[in-house]
Amino acid sequence: MKKVIRSIVMMMVMSLLLLLAACGGDEASGDESGKTYSFKLAHITPTNHMWHQAAEKFAEELENKSDGRMKVEIYPASQLGTEADMVQQIEAGSVDFGLITAAYMSSRSPSFAAWFMPYAFEDINAAHEARTSEVSKKILATLDEQGLVGLDYLFAGQRVMLFKDKEVTSPEDMAGLKLRVTPSPPMQDFYRSAGASPEGLPLPEVYAAVQTGVIDGMDMDLDAAITNKYYEVVKYGAVTNHMVWPSVAIVNKSTFEGMSEADQKLVRDALTVATDFAVNTRSGQEEEFRQTLSDNGMKIYDIPADAFADQIAEFDAKYKDSDPLIKEFIDTYRK
Repeated sequence: MKKVIRSIVMMMVMSLLLLLAACGGDEASGDESGKTYSFKLAHITPTNHMWHQAAEKFAEELENKSDGRMKVEIYPASQLGTEADMVQQIEAGSVDFGLITAAYMSSRSPSFAAWFMPYAFEDINAAHEARTSEVSKKILATLDEQGLVGLDYLFAGQRVMLFKDKEVTSPEDMAGLKLRVTPSPPMQDFYRSAGASPEGLPLPEVYAAVQTGVIDGMDMDLDAAITNKYYEVVKYGAVTNHMVWPSVAIVNKSTFEGMSEADQKLVRDALTVATDFAVNTRSGQEEEFRQTLSDNGMKIYDIPADAFADQIAEFDAKYKDSDPLIKEFIDTYRK
């Protein structure tokens, strides 16, 4: 009888050890497939802009890929403040994700200025392909020390020039004009080299500023020219396509690194779907947007790149010496 009891006890002990081993294996694997997340994402554009549509696509894809475990609440149109405010909130962890312009990010990490080398890419499809290059990834990695993870780049249209009441066809025509330019050093340097006086107004103030003559025009993209109804206050649109206009998809570092590798991959995969959606949709809208602006009374015309040959050379010479990653970027993409 004692032998039978001893055998039963031994079997129970062995079963318990096997169970503990199995549990330990699950813990070691870091399996968090059942964890749920409620993320917040912020950006500056109106809800009819491509970046907001891409944010919605990201939220949709992430929820689907995670079987509903990951949900994203989107705060568009600067609801949470300026881009500086948003990035501070992401650093603090009160907001998880942001689509923040590379123009603003260049004030935090100078190497993002590389994306504003004038006439670097033929179109946004070429820029979209460049986002996966080694130098582009190195630029994203400069955010690591700021409590942020740079995940990807997301493109809207290229930059164009809008003028209130003067048809500008060359840099000489820009002399003395006050133009709203995003307060990013490379963008403002480009306009200064063309003789203009760049003004760094917040986006919500631009419409009234050009309407009242505080500024003579602006650097903008066709998307925003339509969504913000700038055609109501400017007469001329020069489609220069002189710079691409990326936002940087960023996430709080602690939040992201606290996720399992599998869940991190879900985030990256969902974002890739959103970035592809944005560029594929936007690249087919150029003629439509030009026609919309024309139909609303603007004169839309082109200025060729060779009109800005001196400004291109001046930009490259200055910024190559300012940062090794910018030099690598210019050497890679200046054809």
